[in-house]
Amino acid sequence: MCNLYRMTSNTEAIARLFKVDTRGVNLPAFPAIYPDREAPVVRQDAGGARHLDIMRWGFPPPPGVARPVTNVRNLSSPFWHGALANSERRCLVPVTAFSEWSATPDPTTGKKRIHWFGMADPEDVPFAFAGIWRPVPDEMPRMAFLTCAPNTLVGAIHPKAMPVIVPRERYADWLEAPLAAAVKLAQPFDDAAMAMVEA
Repeated sequence: MCNLYRMTSNTEAIARLFKVDTRGVNLPAFPAIYPDREAPVVRQDAGGARHLDIMRWGFPPPPGVARPVTNVRNLSSPFWHGALANSERRCLVPVTAFSEWSATPDPTTGKKRIHWFGMADPEDVPFAFAGIWRPVPDEMPRMAFLTCAPNTLVGAIHPKAMPVIVPRERYADWLEAPLAAAVKLAQPFDDAAMAMVEA
């Protein structure tokens, strides 16, 4: 479960990659984004225009659950159907790197180690998670991102899951496609395109 990522690319890079109008937006660096913190999100409205917004990480939870949901895994759950089926409630979450804790403690220190993952080619940074969002009355909108089975690189550290990374050429598919086609993007990202990166 990814509970820490960063987004340190500048506003111009986001504008180019996501084809979003960022005029008048001065986006700061986000070196450590934890649950319940603010983060940049790209969404698309019904007219096809993309917007760069700031949202809080953590989807309002289902009844009986105390904490907001940060990672969405069970895509067949009725709880997620409304957001997933409505393309206007899907979003892209810009990222420069994400972290996972090791499953077992380091034999030397006895403590679990944090590992950072990103793209092998610096030209492929930033990249994007597949996300969903919803408005919240009298509060900042909330978002969460999808997870799936890990690829080999991430699975060696965290065998349970990894964030769903959307290939650049499929951004429009995530933001516009019908539900059945969109959820097919929830699969492990290409190992060859990824690398472990510096903390």
